[in-house]
Amino acid sequence: MGAYTVTSLLGCALVLVLELAWLRTGLLRRRTYWIGYAIVVFFQSLVDGWLTKLSAPIVIYDEGRFSGVRFPWDIPVEDFAFGWAMCTLALLLWERQHDPDDGDAEPEPDPAWRTLSRR
Repeated sequence: MGAYTVTSLLGCALVLVLELAWLRTGLLRRRTYWIGYAIVVFFQSLVDGWLTKLSAPIVIYDEGRFSGVRFPWDIPVEDFAFGWAMCTLALLLWERQHDPDDGDAEPEPDPAWRTLSRR
């Protein structure tokens, strides 16, 4: 198993552990997350397919560093695992930062400011 395969799978596992053990945002249970991620995969497939097509590659992978499985359009499957881990981690951290139950929520604006903004 190549280094890209191992690190991609390890990234996915770490993101899952981070969500289940510490962040607990519930993001992975939301239908909107999966719909949004399907949109990401669609565009990732278009771009990644163009970049990695074997007929005229722009990005060339060392065959010894990944599994060799390419689907669809010559895209190494590890690209999807890496992309999932990267996008999901960013969204999980975003959700955690904006969690209203988190004691570090942004303080309410000064009441004087509300009065000035209504004028």
